[in-house]
Amino acid sequence: MQRSVKASPFILFLLCTIAYANPTEILMYQLTQQGIGASIGTITVTATPQGTKFIPNLKQLSPGLHGFHIHQQPSCDSAEKKSNIVPGLAAKGHFDPTETGYHAGPEGTGHLGDLPPLIVDQGGKATTPVIAPRVKLNDLKGRALIIHASGDNFSDEPKKLGGGGARVACGIIE
Repeated sequence: MQRSVKASPFILFLLCTIAYANPTEILMYQLTQQGIGASIGTITVTATPQGTKFIPNLKQLSPGLHGFHIHQQPSCDSAEKKSNIVPGLAAKGHFDPTETGYHAGPEGTGHLGDLPPLIVDQGGKATTPVIAPRVKLNDLKGRALIIHASGDNFSDEPKKLGGGGARVACGIIE
């Protein structure tokens, strides 16, 4: 004779909580012409039913909105482009596993690496979480997180890749 087992609502809640309680902490560093600089804090990443949540605990950034992206390669090193050394360029371009080739924001159908903008307060701190609805935790492994100098309009016009500008901070996702 087979017995059926009923799970209590508490057990189901607990299992769901455990399934989403898998945070990853990413150490973030300033990017300089000389390479990787001082630590500016961490970003904790966790899965939620709404998507992947990025919880920054950062300091020493310029106030305002900053472009924020997952980049292809797990590197924060500088690389050369047109005879110039570019901080963080070894991370390559935005993570785009389906090769869409365009920038459309975190809810669009372009690069999967497009994240909501990072908000930095007047004191240079970023603590406001953002959620990327299309990103899964497994998408992050072996990539880099990059913070850009300026905001991001999630378009390739008038400036390519949203106009975020220079790469000012980076962290490797292991």
